[in-house]
Amino acid sequence: MTKELFITGAGVSAESGVPTFRGTEGLWTVGSKNYTPQEMATRTMYKNNPDEFLLWYFARFASLQDVKPNFAHFWLSDKLLITQNIDGLDGKAGNTSYIPIHGRLDKLVVYDSQDKIQNPFNAMWDDIKKYTKNTDERLLRKALLTKCKIKKNNFSNTYTPLKGTSLKPFVLLFDEYYTENYRISEAMYWMETAAKIVFIGTSFSVNITNIALEIAMKNNIPIEIVDPKPIKLNYSNIKYHELTAIKYCQYRSN
Repeated sequence: MTKELFITGAGVSAESGVPTFRGTEGLWTVGSKNYTPQEMATRTMYKNNPDEFLLWYFARFASLQDVKPNFAHFWLSDKLLITQNIDGLDGKAGNTSYIPIHGRLDKLVVYDSQDKIQNPFNAMWDDIKKYTKNTDERLLRKALLTKCKIKKNNFSNTYTPLKGTSLKPFVLLFDEYYTENYRISEAMYWMETAAKIVFIGTSFSVNITNIALEIAMKNNIPIEIVDPKPIKLNYSNIKYHELTAIKYCQYRSN
């Protein structure tokens, strides 16, 4: 147990201009015209209304495609890191081994069983961007369906993803679970063998942070929480830093 493990949340990317996960304009806060975020960000929606799902999903990618990493991402680029963020900024900052435990906006996988091991690949959304300038939303929907190899079902006359053929965004949805595609076993090993766990910019509202806390408490691993308004936890082996992610990383770099 010699390594310091960092687990990051939306607070790290917020300083790059990325809306926080559940903030007013958060990635999972803003829904569509007809559905709430809790309905949109599901495997069920992808299966039953793939055009609506892809339109909503692509809007999130489009809003983040030009966002740049900040000082915190670069400072963390050579650290042992698990992030809940799906913006890919840690990869852009140069971290080649970090675990994006909830996936990445810029990656796709083949639609299949959740447990089927896959290698996520670059979505290459550039060929879709031209449709965002057109006021006819139908063209964008059609382009997204074509891109993701989703065709009409001959019986129901509705667009239906086909397992083993259609493409799905590489993002863990509300009705999905952690699998090896999200490197969950590797993440668990990092937690179990960490000498210390540092949580930066997370609200502890996501399952992976609860798993990490349970492991830390079980092993009496010291933890640190970095947040301007940190949540107080019932654990003695803990240190709080009431700082933004950037200020903490600047402090650590001195």
